[in-house]
Amino acid sequence: MTVQPFSDEQSRVIVNLEQTYQVWMDSLRVLNDLPYNMRIKEISGREYLYEVTDRLGNMKSKGPLDSEKQAEFDQYKAEKAELKDRLSQSQAALKEQGSLYRALRLPMLPAEAGNILREADRLRFLGTQAMVVGTNALLAYALEANGFIRDAPSETMDFDMALTAIEADDQRPTLWKVLKEVDTTYSVNAERPFQARNSKAYEMEILSAPSRIGGQVARDKPRPVPLPEQEWLLNGRPIDRVVGVRDGGAARMVVPDPRWFALQKLWMAEKPERNSQKKPKDLKQGIALLNAVWQIMPHYRLDKAFHDALPDALKPHFEQWDARKPKR
Repeated sequence: MTVQPFSDEQSRVIVNLEQTYQVWMDSLRVLNDLPYNMRIKEISGREYLYEVTDRLGNMKSKGPLDSEKQAEFDQYKAEKAELKDRLSQSQAALKEQGSLYRALRLPMLPAEAGNILREADRLRFLGTQAMVVGTNALLAYALEANGFIRDAPSETMDFDMALTAIEADDQRPTLWKVLKEVDTTYSVNAERPFQARNSKAYEMEILSAPSRIGGQVARDKPRPVPLPEQEWLLNGRPIDRVVGVRDGGAARMVVPDPRWFALQKLWMAEKPERNSQKKPKDLKQGIALLNAVWQIMPHYRLDKAFHDALPDALKPHFEQWDARKPKR
């Protein structure tokens, strides 16, 4: 078998980690939706209610303090204290599940990638505006298969995301905001404007299908180069999983349909412009993932109907795999 099944204990911890993460993220989002802070300030002998808008202490006045504004202030303080307590409890539970996940040697993301994904999820950027592509996606596929996928290299020193929004919207958070909230040292690589690096030399690359280039607002960065092969990853049914992170926490991953991801990998392995050092890994990942889908994920069909719906560029790769596919 291509997949080495997780033990019952490993499967249980995976489920618990996902549930605990969702409770923690929901609490974090509600807390972040509140004003940054509220403060009563006396000016010329009269009290005013102010809303603190950011960590720098910038404020805007809500007017002179009266009984209505005092009630608003009291309610805000009580609600914030309750949410902080709930967040603290859920964070402790998440840390406990993360420790169990790590102890069981389950698939894990690098800490830097986890930080980016948590912030992207908090800001509701993940899924609606971007998904994880590249080698890191193999971790989510392993969880979907409920086992370790053999012969599918998953170690990488960088992190790839693809933009998925169709239309630009100035009201949505930008990719640059996500990165800067994670680490202020992130900067765009002048020689590769689709790449950002932090002070530790951790690299993040941004990709996009031509049909989704318009989904990024003009002021955002890094700016991806449109790649036609990214269109394939928009097809099918994405996978949404919570994965453990090496810092002891967890992060949510949204990744492409595994069938389309695997076939794109096989196509990349023969792409003339592809770095020759990456081609063997592309080939191994593509074959191993298709085998895992065939053997373990019957909800992702690999039948004639799927083959007939493929573009001509991918059909030969499917046919070559199909002729050699393993037994179920």
